[in-house]
Amino acid sequence: MKLVIVESPTKAKTIAGFLGKEYIVESSYGHVRDLPKSKLGVDTEHNFEVQYLIPKKASPVVKKLKKEASKAEAIILATDEDREGEAISWHLKEALGLLAPEGSEIERIVFHEITETAIKAALAHPRALDMHLVDAQQARRVLDRLVGYKLSPFLWKKVSGGLSAGRVQSVAVRLIAEREAEIKAFTPEEYWTIGLLAAKENSETFEVNIHEIDGKPLEKMGITEKTAAAAIADDLLGATGHIRSIEKKEVYKNPPAPFITSTLQQEAAKRLRFSSKKTMMLAQRLYENGHITYMRTDSVNLSEESLRAAKAWLTEQLGARYGADAPRIFKKKSRLAQEAHEAIRPTEVMRAGEAINAEPDAKKVYELIRNRFLASQMPKAVFNATRAEMEMKGKSGKRYVLAANGNTLLFDGFTRMWRVKFEEKELPELKENEPVHIQGAEPAQHFTEPPPRYNEASIIKALEKFGIGRPSTYAPTISTIQTRNYVEKQNGRFFLTEIGGIVNKMLTEHFPQIVDIDFTAKMEEELDEVAEGKMKWQDVIREFYGPFNENLTKKYEEVKKEEITETTDEICDKCGRPMVVKRGRFGKFLACSGYPECKNTKNLKEAPKLIGLKCPKCSEGDVIERKVMRGRARGKIFWGCSRYPACDYASWTDPRVPVPVPANETGGTP
Repeated sequence: MKLVIVESPTKAKTIAGFLGKEYIVESSYGHVRDLPKSKLGVDTEHNFEVQYLIPKKASPVVKKLKKEASKAEAIILATDEDREGEAISWHLKEALGLLAPEGSEIERIVFHEITETAIKAALAHPRALDMHLVDAQQARRVLDRLVGYKLSPFLWKKVSGGLSAGRVQSVAVRLIAEREAEIKAFTPEEYWTIGLLAAKENSETFEVNIHEIDGKPLEKMGITEKTAAAAIADDLLGATGHIRSIEKKEVYKNPPAPFITSTLQQEAAKRLRFSSKKTMMLAQRLYENGHITYMRTDSVNLSEESLRAAKAWLTEQLGARYGADAPRIFKKKSRLAQEAHEAIRPTEVMRAGEAINAEPDAKKVYELIRNRFLASQMPKAVFNATRAEMEMKGKSGKRYVLAANGNTLLFDGFTRMWRVKFEEKELPELKENEPVHIQGAEPAQHFTEPPPRYNEASIIKALEKFGIGRPSTYAPTISTIQTRNYVEKQNGRFFLTEIGGIVNKMLTEHFPQIVDIDFTAKMEEELDEVAEGKMKWQDVIREFYGPFNENLTKKYEEVKKEEITETTDEICDKCGRPMVVKRGRFGKFLACSGYPECKNTKNLKEAPKLIGLKCPKCSEGDVIERKVMRGRARGKIFWGCSRYPACDYASWTDPRVPVPVPANETGGTP
């Protein structure tokens, strides 16, 4: 009998269905060893020797696996193919004492998809454990433990209990904090555009825009005043001219690459409104049930077999034209992408979402993956682009060059399987030297907008861009900073909380290396070098830990405790002492000043946040910023009148943001 060990019971069940009676497939239920919870578990004085323990919840599993291993003629470790999977296999080997019964063998197999073909091919080509991958995972775990267990107590002492710091999570919070600062510092700038309607002699109309005024190009924000916009509109209304040039050409839009971990999370956030955590949970189930390939990958490679299957399906189902460009090979996104891995794709392209046995949301993720894979192997979309330029002379004598742009779809190509945004705009038939005149001119006011707050898709894109973390870390990082209450999500966007701002300020000022984007990216590169066998993991830790620990020791002496306690007039109803305002992980609360003798606490009703405007409805009350306290919109910010319920004014839009003036109030033609 041969024993196959995997991490997940679902994965075990799927693999067992492909193997004969000579195999028994068991699950380790994840890691069977970890660092102790109650202490550091890393000997910083002796080459960072690590102390691993078998957690209580894993003990029964380890006992069962030891019993099965003692009877097996061969032990096959079949955990995931990434660093964490390799580390789980190594921990299994150590925890089970798998120098195995005498005469038995230990084998390590890897596969990118859980299909019968892939499993049997892996069994035919076992390999040894890759200790370079194990060391890279150990290094990441030790780094995160050193930062978390050394820096978090500092935050407890200098800020508040219950806080935490992390090598990757703190950088993510910094990105969100910096975006928040940009938004607060932003000042809207006014600019104007002029919507022009040109007409041919037969009265056919089409939209045009100003390209040049008296030989000078007009920039997007070139008109900054209402009076200037009104003057130009008036100058052009009724003006006549002719078409001086027409350019027609075909333009192409290329299909996107198949999904890697980060792009799957981004698109699921944008198209399905799924959090990265939910997306990865659903993808994990799809993988373990044999529906998709491994979902933690940074490679855009595709197997030759999958490329042939895609072309066959496209040709048969959509026609030869849609399979014409296949196979299309994509280049890796980064130097560190592992080309032995594959992109995320369906294991059987013929199988549509409705044909798989999965929950509704998992089917949506599957369809997203399948459509993206098929689209990646389809031809470009082809558009017919037309640009017509015309010369006009205004009433003032100024000379204008106007432009009209048309865009029509000639061949949908990959967009048949992968929807993308594009606007078709058809122009009437135009000829050079044909006379035209301006039939309508309408100025419109605009204001520049601050950069948007991060959402799930954009924060993952930023983490990937800066090299912060790796495919397996994006979802847990985003989940952690929300659980810690450093950021909160409102309407799909991340807002920095008060405690998040305090922690970020403390770390940025006193531990800049921890939240430095370049430093964190460099650490990731060094972990990759450990995985490639180019560096020893202890050297990476040593280079970081020496300066970090020295600075930490110094900061314990230098940094004063952040004073976050405020006095109040409220009296404790249990002991009669004054109550004070304190801040914790979840914001402000009232606590008895007699703590720890009296541990009475209360929720704090914060004073209304005035924004400096009178109510536009009643003119008596002040506009205040509020939060929805219950229901589906809980946490969402809105603005209302301080006289509520006497005045029911409420708005989802910040009344401080300028509202564009309607066209009939601009001074131009109504």
